[in-house]
This record gives sequence, C-alpha cells and structure tokens, in this order.
Amino acid sequence: MSDTLDPALAAGNQRRLAGYQARHFRWQVDGKVATVTLDRPERKNPLTFDSYAELRDLFGQLRHAVDVHAVVVTGAGGNFCSGGDVHEIIGPLVQLPAPELLLFTRMTGDLVKAMRACPQPVVAAVDGICAGAGAIVAMASDLRLATARSKTAFLFNRVGLAGCDMGACAMLPRLIGQGRASELLYTGRAMSGEEGERWGFHNRLVAPEDLLGEAQQLAAAIAAGPTFANGITKTMLHQEWAMTIDQAIEAEAQAQALCMLTGDFRRAYEAFVAKRQPVFEGN
Repeated sequence: MSDTLDPALAAGNQRRLAGYQARHFRWQVDGKVATVTLDRPERKNPLTFDSYAELRDLFGQLRHAVDVHAVVVTGAGGNFCSGGDVHEIIGPLVQLPAPELLLFTRMTGDLVKAMRACPQPVVAAVDGICAGAGAIVAMASDLRLATARSKTAFLFNRVGLAGCDMGACAMLPRLIGQGRASELLYTGRAMSGEEGERWGFHNRLVAPEDLLGEAQQLAAAIAAGPTFANGITKTMLHQEWAMTIDQAIEAEAQAQALCMLTGDFRRAYEAFVAKRQPVFEGN
C-alpha cells in the first residue's frame, strides 16, 4: 500500500500522511484533519475485501502520523455505508472453509482494533444508510454526527449471522445500554436518527447539507487542542473498560502526571496568566 514517508522521520516510524494515495476510498487532509470518504455511491458505499484491508492498514499507520490530529469518516452520495458488498464479499464467503472465514472475520475485527488504537479522535458523519459493517465503523468511531434521515442497522441477524460481529456485543451496550443493544442485535431493525440521538449513539443531529462541514469543524476543534493529551484520553477511555475503579484511578493518575510534562500544559498556564487563549502545539 502506498503512502508518503518522510525519510527524516523513518527512524522513529513517524509518518506524514497528507500525501497518502488511497486506492479504495477518498483520503483528504486539510490542516490537521483527515477525511475518509467511502466512495461507491451507486451501491451505497459498501466495503470490499480490499477496502476493509486498506482501512485497517491506514488506521494502523495513523498511530505514527505526525500531521493528522483528528479523522472524519463519511460516505458519498447521501449514504454512509451499506456494509459488506453482497457480491464481492458475501457471495465469496459462502464458498470458503472455516479457517479462511476466520481469517476474514479477524481481519474485519482488526479494523475496529486499529480505529480504537489510533490516538486521533475519529468523528463519523452518518447520513442515509449505515448498515452492517458500516454501523460497526460508526460505532467504533469516537463521536458520531448524523442526520434525522439516517438509518443505522446492525443487520447481521437478518443474513443468518450472530450480532456479535467486530465487537458489537461489547461496544454497543456501552453506548446505548444492554436492552437497546439487544433489541437492535436480535432484530436487525434500523435505528432512526432521532432514536440514535435520544439513545446516545449519535452526539447530535444536523441537516444533511451541513453534516460533513460540521463533522470537519468538530474534528478541527479537537485537532486544535492538546494532541498528546487527547490521545491519552482516547487510550484511557478504551482501556478503562477492563479496569476496576481503583485500577482506573491509578492509571489516570499516571497518565495525567505524564501530560503535566508536556509543553501544552505549560502553554495553557502561561496563556491563563497572560489572559489569552492558549495555542496548543501538540507536544
């Protein structure tokens, strides 16, 4: 997979991804915000084996990116993502033996792991159809803006599969509660935009024409903040799911002490003393 690697940064495995050339979706970097656009609008932006793998690898590289501080994921043509392509993924899967099926399901799970492991907050801009793997990508994001007309469906049950796909049984109840998650995963029905906002899946609803702009504006506001500290927040939000309260308090004490060593912490104090807004530099 092609990307831009600054030789001066190579020793530390740090990457600049503004020049990355995506093959299976659109990739654009404006300032410190990258936008991933799933771009097969004629089919409602389904994923393929190749786009799954490229997304997984790209989010993996974002762990080492020094020029991208927040990411927006969206879909072209008024829909987010219709899930795995029926002809290019579902059809071939029916023919595969169990060992190869497990390779595939582990690969799709690795996309979620990569999204959760990258330090950049990920904002999903959800419009129209958001189904199957598309619903998982939205779920795995840190924040979700949506439209009232959006329809989010974890429809694995409707194709004869379990709802426990790509971490859904672990993550979805934490977002919307056990009972609501159970309903969606057992029935495969679509959650409307209004339901998603009321249940806490969506952070807020916006007009379709404003969706991408507001998502990018939110991502830019986050990217302008203390980058290192934001990455620590994301890490702790993820890791503390498996901790006791005492473990979490100790982990946060260590994490916060580390953040107090950063230049951004000092810059915030100096700005407060000078009665001006701090300008964070990400270190």
